[in-house]
Amino acid sequence: MNRAAAEPLPPPPGGVLWSLAGDIRALLMLPAALTLQVARPAVGAGVDEHSVFRTDPWGRGERSLRSLQLWIYGGEAAAEEGRRLRQLHRTIQGTDAHGRRYHALDPAHYSWVHATGFPVYRHAARYLVHELTEAEERQLYAEWLQVGRILGIHDRDMPQTIEEFWPYYRKVLADELEATVVVRELVAVDQPVPPPDRGPLPLRLTLRALWPLLLPPLARFRRFMTIGLMPPDAREAIGLPWTDRQERRLRRFARVVRAVVPVLPERLRYLPLAREARARVRSDHRAR
Repeated sequence: MNRAAAEPLPPPPGGVLWSLAGDIRALLMLPAALTLQVARPAVGAGVDEHSVFRTDPWGRGERSLRSLQLWIYGGEAAAEEGRRLRQLHRTIQGTDAHGRRYHALDPAHYSWVHATGFPVYRHAARYLVHELTEAEERQLYAEWLQVGRILGIHDRDMPQTIEEFWPYYRKVLADELEATVVVRELVAVDQPVPPPDRGPLPLRLTLRALWPLLLPPLARFRRFMTIGLMPPDAREAIGLPWTDRQERRLRRFARVVRAVVPVLPERLRYLPLAREARARVRSDHRAR
């Protein structure tokens, strides 16, 4: 068997992830997943000590988003991206805030980073898309396991069914999570963030000039969405506050999103790699 035939493939077109991950609404979901990841002290320490999220937030975000999209829409490039990520993490090690040694590829930590996507997608979809049926939840979890295999996560290191996942998830919430330094920074509203350095020059210059006025409301919105789209049990485990008033605001905002996004043209509704993948699938169907 050749190498390509032995490598795991992305989830199939038409699946739950195919619909969720490439939709622009996924951009609102990702900060909650990232914050849940770094609430595990070892993961938080790795990001704190080795990531460029403070000095190059826009570049780091762009690279992370492209990587995630490749796992799902990249075809044969998905496995290559998985290998690249594992290679990138081989040198990430150190000591967490409790004096415990960590390595980024330790199965417990590496698997947790991946595992957080499932509960966040499941919870956030209730607000921004629709509540998943039981069958859709099971399909989403099976597809997320498939993505894990692309990332080099062994089946023995991830719960293989939803019934096994929830006890694992609750145990991590109870025993491991805390408001790490990185968690506090990700939900802060007073952290310095440089203006965007991507896009057309006129836009960048405009944003740079307006950034002192734009950053405070954007930081408040980021905090609001990060905490609001995090599953309530995870939010509580980390100690992130959330009020009934905020919940009502989130539900009102979500109703607008659910009404507007589905009627957008495809070029605005889907992220670039998702659009390209959807176009390829349509072309293949026409060719048949």
